Amino acid sequence: MAISEKGRQTALRLLFIGLLAASAFVSPALALLLGIVMTLTLGNPFPAFSKKASKIALQASVVGLGFGMNLFESLESGKEGMMFTIVSVVGVMLLGVLIGRLLKVDRKNAYLIASGTAICGGSAIAAVGPVIDADDDQMTMSLATIFILNAIALFIFPPVGRLIGLSQEQFGMWAAIAIHDTSSVVGAGAAYGEEALKIATTVKLTRALWIIPLAIVSTFVFRSKGRKISIPWFIFLFILAMCANTFLNMPEGLTTGIVAISRKVLCMTLFLIGMGLSASSLKKVGAKPLILGVLLWFIISVTTLAVVCL
Repeated sequence: MAISEKGRQTALRLLFIGLLAASAFVSPALALLLGIVMTLTLGNPFPAFSKKASKIALQASVVGLGFGMNLFESLESGKEGMMFTIVSVVGVMLLGVLIGRLLKVDRKNAYLIASGTAICGGSAIAAVGPVIDADDDQMTMSLATIFILNAIALFIFPPVGRLIGLSQEQFGMWAAIAIHDTSSVVGAGAAYGEEALKIATTVKLTRALWIIPLAIVSTFVFRSKGRKISIPWFIFLFILAMCANTFLNMPEGLTTGIVAISRKVLCMTLFLIGMGLSASSLKKVGAKPLILGVLLWFIISVTTLAVVCL
């Protein structure tokens, strides 16, 4: 018996709700993939909701993650690699824009991929995307590119480090700067050793602080002619959350809970962002964003490795 169009739409909506709820309990990359696969195969039953909700949830999750950061600990633990971090962040951003132009990658796509490579993967893209008014296609393609390379790095960095004889300290520094997302940095560091884990985690946390100035600078860089500057208020809320965690005696259970919920909300948001992709947009964007991501990742990986081995 054939299913009526009304029945099909009802089933599609129920599947959407079920996958949205399930995305809170899977990895960020898988959540994004679920959204992409569903929209490309079955369609999006709630396009307007997906677009509006993803923007609000994205900003809320970024603010919530601020409760898991301590300003002084991050700065103190990462001060040894501070200068290299500054040079690498600025260098990757400039290279990303330049190579993006040479490859004729969309300006916002190139900027988002450079942000994710330079700072902390999906979190940086999540923070910068709303500031530069990136659309769903730009966000999805940038996140997908970063997540693919991030997953690869988690598996290949520890064996490469052992093969060339990197010390715990050298590997920790290399992983913190050359691997995109904090979760994979922690995973790679743990696989290499206790000291590597400590150094990789602390340097990466310091690197994550660059989300704040980058988001503010991005507001001015992408200011359209005749258009008022859109102040990224959620970034200031992120700073307040970080300061509250640093200076106020907040219960550890409370801050841990906020961060845990924020991570789940971020994963659900990535599902919604993935639902915003379409087959036509994939053809339009092409493989160039992925090529840009690979080139930037190769450059930062090789450069960082050369520096830590000196």
